[in-house]
Amino acid sequence: MQKNIAILPGDGIGPEIIKQGVKVLDAVAKKYHHDFTYSYADIGAVAIDKSGNPLPDATLDILRKADAILFGAIGDPKYDNDPNAKIRPEQGLLRMRKELGLFANIRPVAAFESLLEMSPLKRERIEGVDMVIYRELTGGIYFGEKGKSDDGDSAFDTCSYNVEEIERIARLAFEQAKLRRNKVTLVDKANVLETSRLWRLVVKDLHQKEFSSVELDFLFVDNAAMQLILSPTQFDVMLTENMFGDILSDEASVITGSIGLLPSASVGATTALFEPIHGSFPQGAGKDIANPSATILSAAMLLDYLGLTQEATDVRNAVNAVINSGVGTPDLSPRQLIGCEEFGDKVAKLL
Repeated sequence: MQKNIAILPGDGIGPEIIKQGVKVLDAVAKKYHHDFTYSYADIGAVAIDKSGNPLPDATLDILRKADAILFGAIGDPKYDNDPNAKIRPEQGLLRMRKELGLFANIRPVAAFESLLEMSPLKRERIEGVDMVIYRELTGGIYFGEKGKSDDGDSAFDTCSYNVEEIERIARLAFEQAKLRRNKVTLVDKANVLETSRLWRLVVKDLHQKEFSSVELDFLFVDNAAMQLILSPTQFDVMLTENMFGDILSDEASVITGSIGLLPSASVGATTALFEPIHGSFPQGAGKDIANPSATILSAAMLLDYLGLTQEATDVRNAVNAVINSGVGTPDLSPRQLIGCEEFGDKVAKLL
């Protein structure tokens, strides 16, 4: 198989972890006789430094031509710590999602047996956790009208959704549930928010018409946040809007014991982007301490997207084998400490 993969290293530890993801993809290509070509492009702070634009047009052109996208991380303290900055790295990320129509963010969360003791939650609460969060990505409060009063004393952010935006991601969530344990949990705030009431109406209608065999239940977002800690094994597919999904998926990441273990996909009608859920960790940049697991597992999701399911399974098995062998980066508190580069080498060698 011949595929063109766009590579966005980004900021902070992005280049280091992306290097390991590409290394693993190369190992897959060699084993299965595929031909992966890579097109590198800038986004985020590094793009601002070069061109003044967090998402240059040249980058967008590369992304639109690619069969899939592997993305590292975005963000830099010089922008995070400046509330008056007019141009920010995150603007590039939001625009990319909108321009490419990446409306569904998919975040699997599974507990690693060998790392259960690292989780802040008790073993009996998290053993067997296997869920996936479907977060709507291009609507809601992040993309609604926003502004500030002339005197600076007030500000507003508008949350808006339409039926089409809700229905298209709900359909993906129901379809995924049919391949898993056949349960979808819609998380909203329908007792307060009009947009949440629309979510309930649309999801219930789609469920009744097309997916009545799937179990559907509902949780208010505050209760869902508690249930993720109290009883995370109850969840199979969690479906929710943009901001709630942003918060809940990061909360769910602590179940595994390290945010460095969780991959994600952002899927649109014509392309998909794959990235670790963690940030750019600028304090660790260049120190060979970043955990590349989430990036490598994101590459496995990319392989799934390309229809290469056995290859994706091989990658996941290799990551599990390395972690279960007792070696790892500092965040995993392993018996034997290794760096980001060596972790990628070990996974590639197993492949």
